[in-house]
Amino acid sequence: MVQTLKKYTGEGLVFTTVPFVAGDGFGCNLIHVKGSTAPKKGPVLLVHGAGVSASIFLAPVKKNIVDYLLEEGYDVWLENWRSSIDLPPNQWTLDQAALYDHPFAVKKVVEETGQPRIKAIIHCQGSTSFMMSVVMGLVPQVYNIISNAVSLHPVVPDFSRFKLGYLVPVVKMMTPYLNPQWGVQPRGFAAIMINTLVRLTHHECSNGVCKQVSFTYGSGFPALWRHENLNEETHEWISHEFAHVPMSFYRQIALSVKEGHLRSAGDNDFFPASLLEHQPQTDARITFFAGEKNLCFLPLSQQKSFEYFDRIRPNYHGLQLVPGYSHLDIFIGRNAFRDVFPLMAQALSLN
Repeated sequence: MVQTLKKYTGEGLVFTTVPFVAGDGFGCNLIHVKGSTAPKKGPVLLVHGAGVSASIFLAPVKKNIVDYLLEEGYDVWLENWRSSIDLPPNQWTLDQAALYDHPFAVKKVVEETGQPRIKAIIHCQGSTSFMMSVVMGLVPQVYNIISNAVSLHPVVPDFSRFKLGYLVPVVKMMTPYLNPQWGVQPRGFAAIMINTLVRLTHHECSNGVCKQVSFTYGSGFPALWRHENLNEETHEWISHEFAHVPMSFYRQIALSVKEGHLRSAGDNDFFPASLLEHQPQTDARITFFAGEKNLCFLPLSQQKSFEYFDRIRPNYHGLQLVPGYSHLDIFIGRNAFRDVFPLMAQALSLN
């Protein structure tokens, strides 16, 4: 069964929603994007981060990453995994996404396209969870990967470390979720308290969701982008692109930050406690991207992961630190089509 969602729009583009069932029965979906010409290259799967949806790749800019990939001739697929705000809220972990969501999304793309091998662009917690699938050999069909912001070695600013260590345990006693929409309409004691704190400490703009996002995900003012990299329409658009993220995620990422590398949530017997215990079960070529100004996960995160993979297979993987960019503006920045996407296209062209 396929359907079209009004949320996914773009001039001259056709969006088709292709549902798939994750390995544990959770309902997810893929968004297949078609342009005006048939693709000349194979499929590429885009995987969003926490508390957003697949539409985060469709920023209202001159040319977003979907537009760019279509022009390059790729067959573009967007994954809505269980963290998507388009799906029912749930207490997800990276383990669940890695074991149940991404392998079945990849399998579905392979089935739908008839192509045995695909490429992937993965962002933030879509990247951490997808990389868990990669190193455990769960997505052998994926042979070229662009990972943005963080993968196996989450390194955060000192204030973020403080929030993870001391504020998260307090907040999780009051609410099962954090929600940047509290910047627009706070409901309940926890929402009002956090919104008040954000209003008192964040004065970088008048967008309540933008400020909540910075408090929720990083240490900057703002944390996930540089305001100068966004056009006004995109700055307004983000108000509708962020919502619930569960405390179950924060517990796992707090442990991983403390240990210095990605740790299992411990909610299944498949993953080892540390994702670095065994050599990665993959032949995929991985290019690690990071904005040099990232105040969510420091660029050192991707440097460490690149060095880890480079020691295992020297001169095969890549590292791309992008000057003047932060976290998500790598994809939604007004000039990303000029500054960032050509670098990604070059990395994707390597077989």
